Order: sequence, then C-alpha cells, then structure tokens
Amino acid sequence: MIEPGSIPAALVGGAVIGLAAALMLAVNGRILGVSGIAAGMIAAGTSGSERLLRGAFLLGMLVGGLAIGRVIPQALPGALTSNHGVLALAGLAVGFGTRLGGGCTSGHGVCGMARLSPRSLVATGVFMAAGFATVFVIRHVLGGLS
Repeated sequence: MIEPGSIPAALVGGAVIGLAAALMLAVNGRILGVSGIAAGMIAAGTSGSERLLRGAFLLGMLVGGLAIGRVIPQALPGALTSNHGVLALAGLAVGFGTRLGGGCTSGHGVCGMARLSPRSLVATGVFMAAGFATVFVIRHVLGGLS
C-alpha cells in the first residue's frame, strides 16, 4: 500500500533517475541502461577504462542507496521477503529477463519512452504487465512469500 509519506521520496527518486539519464546522454552520448552497463562489465572486449567507468557507475548506485538509507531510513522500503533464496532467484530472473528483452526499465522505461521509441513502449508495457501478474500470483494465488 502506498503511504502518503513515501510520495515525496518517490518523486525525488524519479527526478534523480531522470537527471542521471539526461546527464549520461549529454555527457557520454549514451542511453542510461543499467543492465547494459552491468553486462559490459563482464563482456569480452570491454577496455579497462570502459570497465572502470561502468564499475564506478554501479558502485555509485550501491553507495548512493546505502547513503540514502543512512541519512533518510524511511525513504527506503522494508524487505519484501526474508528468504534470501527467493531474493537471489528473483535477481537472477530479472537479469535473465533484461538480457532476453534487450534492455531494462531504466533503458526502455526512462530513456526509450522519453524518445517515444516503439520498441521501448512495447518493452515497458511487457515489463509492467509481467510485474502486475507476478504480484497478483504471489499475493493472491500463493498467499505471499516470507
């Protein structure tokens, strides 16, 4: 359930993601797709300087999230499940899905939709439908996970 106090944090978070996407395009001429950035870390043929840039971006995401959690703990949601196996499986499924779909929500949902890319409009619709279906099945068919 959405709590009224979480709305400002969500608005600020969305604005920061939008700013990061705009800066990536303006400074590097690239679309901000986190799955592509992560995949490039392990891809053969990626230069050392490129790996450093990608690693710095991913580390910045992690450190930024941890910093926000320390400064404004109420801005971060609580754990969705205490089952670490479920979390690991979910992470792997998301990673597989982003490679299968040729991008992630940041690349398609933020950057692609802003450019009115037909491919991104379809991909984002599929992401959202899959998310809705997953929540429905977990909450209403399986009775939740803990």
